[in-house]
Amino acid sequence: MPVTTGKYGPLVGAIDEGTSSSRFLIFSAHTREVVGSHQIEIKNTYPQEGWVEQDPKEVLTAVKECINKAVEMLKADDVDPSDIVAVGITNQRETTVVWDAITGEPLHNAIVWLDMRTASTVDAMLKNVPNKSLNYLKPLCGLPISPYFSALKLRWLIDNVPEVQQAIDEKHCCIGTVDTWLIWNLTGGKDGGILITDVTNASRTMLMNIETLQWDPLLCRFFKIPMDLLPEIRSSSEVYGSIAHGVLKGVPISGCLGDQQSALLGQMCLRQGQAKCTYGTGCFLLYNTGTTKVESTHGLITTVAYQMGKKAAPVYALEGSVAVAGAALSWLRDNINLLQNVSDVESLSTQAGSAGDVYFVPAFSGLYAPYWQQDARGVICGITDETTKCHIIRAALEAVCFQIRDVLEAMSKDCGLQLTRLQVDGGMTANNLLMQTQADLVGISVMRPLMAETTALGAAMAAGSAEGIEVWDLNNIQPVPCDIFNPLITEDERDARYSKWKMAVERSFGWETSQVKCDDDR
Repeated sequence: MPVTTGKYGPLVGAIDEGTSSSRFLIFSAHTREVVGSHQIEIKNTYPQEGWVEQDPKEVLTAVKECINKAVEMLKADDVDPSDIVAVGITNQRETTVVWDAITGEPLHNAIVWLDMRTASTVDAMLKNVPNKSLNYLKPLCGLPISPYFSALKLRWLIDNVPEVQQAIDEKHCCIGTVDTWLIWNLTGGKDGGILITDVTNASRTMLMNIETLQWDPLLCRFFKIPMDLLPEIRSSSEVYGSIAHGVLKGVPISGCLGDQQSALLGQMCLRQGQAKCTYGTGCFLLYNTGTTKVESTHGLITTVAYQMGKKAAPVYALEGSVAVAGAALSWLRDNINLLQNVSDVESLSTQAGSAGDVYFVPAFSGLYAPYWQQDARGVICGITDETTKCHIIRAALEAVCFQIRDVLEAMSKDCGLQLTRLQVDGGMTANNLLMQTQADLVGISVMRPLMAETTALGAAMAAGSAEGIEVWDLNNIQPVPCDIFNPLITEDERDARYSKWKMAVERSFGWETSQVKCDDDR
């Protein structure tokens, strides 16, 4: 165990590489206090409708710059950077990177989890599976066949980028999710970088067997992905290697989780039956099912929550993924100019008093859980001559809450249990009206932690508790203090509004013309 004598005691760094920004936060292992941090926005590009990409080199440069700036903050506080005893990584999941092992250069932009370019590939694959079932592979990987997950993105890159196929043929192609790209580069890159991923990120590829936690030959054959290209799968908490260069040279990287699993850990949802919801670009609700792998029959997915060490048993979760949450507010600002700043949403929504019986289904590129409707597209229902922009903005805010109720209803059916409270995190939770509306529309208390950095905290906890580091005791952690939002409306009003939401959702189905044509052809 490392020994430090600085004023904050041992410190643990956390790289939080999200869809819209890269961050590096430094936590005190004793108090969980953030003692240094830096954040840089990441640019998304949209080459075609439904396509979303990022530059992997921009992501890596931003991470390195965040580390440098946060360490400068430490020094300005008279803290020696050598007090940082370990670093953990948490990242946007499913986003897929392919690069050249010899040069270290990306062979294409990263394809982001939101990207829908492989929708037609899904249609073609479904023609060859029994009953055209999206759930055909769920017994093996826990996931429905969907453009959301990494396997189809990898298949597209191999089929459509000649440089990728050439690198595969010449045996110098590396593929992975964002965690793999970062760890490989930070541990040396083309000069000895380590090619690994963790069980939580691997569980989002459609290529890992959810039972064995190894790449599955049948799944790899189904998607025609060469298994020898894939990174080694490791636990979420162990020493993988050390940072090779820069201000943290020699510091071990000892924790790695996908961002939503990291938030589950950071929210202290360590017991079966606990759940959290993260509100960001999308929304992600995870329900800890313990060491039991629950197979959903109501549109949810089975995923690995975490594995805290090489010999530890994996903990599983049920997850409901909502594609568009905060992204709907950005759309109102950027595409139709109803907003100048997303920070104005709460005040404008409050002005409206209600949504005026307007319902907004933001299915810009289909619907995820529990519907899994690729052909859905966005609709706004209930507009009258009295509808104002404030009503539409409030309807967008309520859409986030209704989608979470959809997921909670499915979880209740799968598990036979009704949650009594919902723990929340993410950037959107700063909006008090959103939190109160969420409590009203699901009918349970919403618990918002006063310490907002729960996603990065989860990565720090995994890194700090790893064997050989052991500065963080997961068995002796008190839950963080919370703001509590309790429901204020009647059950009748709640159910009446939800019924109208379901009507609006039904109206969003079947709008994607290429999908409709494909269905007609069948």
